[in-house]
Amino acid sequence: MGAMLQVEDLRVAYGQIEAVKGVSFSVSAGQVVTLIGGNGAGKTTTLRTLSGLLRPVSGRVVFEGEDISSVPAHEIVRRGIAHSPEGRRIFPRLSVRENLELGAFIRRDPDGVKADLERVYELFGVLRERAGQAAGTLSGGEQQMLAMGRALMSRPRLLMLDEPSMGLSPIMMQRILATVSELKDQGTTILLVEQNAQAALSLADEAYVIETGRIVLSGTGRDLLANDEVRKAYLGED
Repeated sequence: MGAMLQVEDLRVAYGQIEAVKGVSFSVSAGQVVTLIGGNGAGKTTTLRTLSGLLRPVSGRVVFEGEDISSVPAHEIVRRGIAHSPEGRRIFPRLSVRENLELGAFIRRDPDGVKADLERVYELFGVLRERAGQAAGTLSGGEQQMLAMGRALMSRPRLLMLDEPSMGLSPIMMQRILATVSELKDQGTTILLVEQNAQAALSLADEAYVIETGRIVLSGTGRDLLANDEVRKAYLGED
């Protein structure tokens, strides 16, 4: 059985500036795969390209055996990839429930949508309590829960999470990362970009280190946690 997602020699540029320089990696069904690296390494650009928001200069993105490199973003969602973006990007004037329902915009199965709404409320109890509240009035951590819940509402086969714990208090960060772990236990396939390298590597089956648009190291999460270079560069250890 091949990988669910196969990224092959991906190159992405902003004008003349190449941000991603020949990145290749794969994600198998049921895995958590993480990309770690410093600011500007190309992690977010990679996710934005996989979700169709950016077009690659060259290379291929293959999802479940089909090349989706030039497929538009809404069609990529339809095919089973959901993206919870960096910065959350919720709709602040809409209610929590309306934000979640927008995550299911491609679906035509009202009973299934209702069941998934209930699943999101079970994962994030505070969203049930705040269902009628304007999303912009939520705390940062609650907005992050909403962004993740909205992505789950499309019932994705691959969930991409970009910096889910960024800017959150330590307690809220723990809650968000515990939810990622819970989704993993439920069998959700996840591609994770996360500034907290320790947490990301602890969760990950496979991990890739990106520096200036290139993958410089890969291995299991456990292997990279034990790697001296990674410990110095990303875990703050001497």
